Amino acid sequence: MKNTYIFEYLDENDFRKKERSVRKYNMLAYKRLTFTYYPELRKGRFLGKEVKNDKKSKTVSYELQLPTDDLFKKVHGPIVLHYTVYQEKNIILLTNITPEGILDEGHRAELSTYKGVMISKTNPKKDMFKINLLNKLDK
Repeated sequence: MKNTYIFEYLDENDFRKKERSVRKYNMLAYKRLTFTYYPELRKGRFLGKEVKNDKKSKTVSYELQLPTDDLFKKVHGPIVLHYTVYQEKNIILLTNITPEGILDEGHRAELSTYKGVMISKTNPKKDMFKINLLNKLDK
């Protein structure tokens, strides 16, 4: 198993919190991440969009967009896994999952949903306004 990559974390506690938040509020994205994307990454098949290629340190950074509901994307943005590959060391550094704000908040407290989208406790009126506006525009 020469080309097997191992995972390391920039901040494991923070990353795991966001991962659990994804699991709680978007089970499809979590299952795809755990059962499809992680095994592919371990095999050396790097998924997503290449964002940065640093030839000096021999690293490549990627962004992998996870399956996200269209309305959620429009309100909070897409759920994206950020990772960096160290090619010589066979290491994948899992750096972040975005959008950070709503995922961190979802981990700290039980968030309510409105029309299937997580509502922030810090500014619920703004999120509900966006959802209602987007629903009116789609009709």
